[in-house]
Amino acid sequence: MALRTGVYVVPTHRWYIERTVWLIAGVFLLVGTFLAALADPRWVFVVSVTGLASIVVSLTGFCIVGNVLRLFGFTPMLEATRPRRWNLYFMQTDRWYLERRIYLAVGININVASVLSLVHSPWWLAFTGFVGAAMVWFAATGYCIMANGLYWLGAEPRLSPEAKATCPIAQEGSAGIGRPAEI
Repeated sequence: MALRTGVYVVPTHRWYIERTVWLIAGVFLLVGTFLAALADPRWVFVVSVTGLASIVVSLTGFCIVGNVLRLFGFTPMLEATRPRRWNLYFMQTDRWYLERRIYLAVGININVASVLSLVHSPWWLAFTGFVGAAMVWFAATGYCIMANGLYWLGAEPRLSPEAKATCPIAQEGSAGIGRPAEI
């Protein structure tokens, strides 16, 4: 991965499956965090389930929420290209692109913080709340701190709106690579 500069923002022109999943997961994470902090620490298991679901999506491509959204008419932007039975939604898992890495990193971070909130200090719930707020912010604005960190480290995004319009020569100058980004 080559280091790069610039700001990575996902498309926000419509509510596609992946963007809506970030919103729903962020709200779910915030509610679980607040209930664990204010009502009963066992609500942190809601946070852990959100983290486990995020890890499963990154490893297998299968997303329960994404499949429910498909039933409501939402369309994906990162759907696997091979045909699936029963018209199920699976996210692309052919390689570790930036958006897939986000699912894995979020899942690991909130699961670690959930366990630490139970065994060490309830103040770890502040971190899970921050991650939930960041996910809602990401869905609303298309900007994510972690996504930009991964982007600057050279992870290739698949949801970059400029990748379709940019020619390979221009990309070589801005991204430090000699081939166009795969969408």
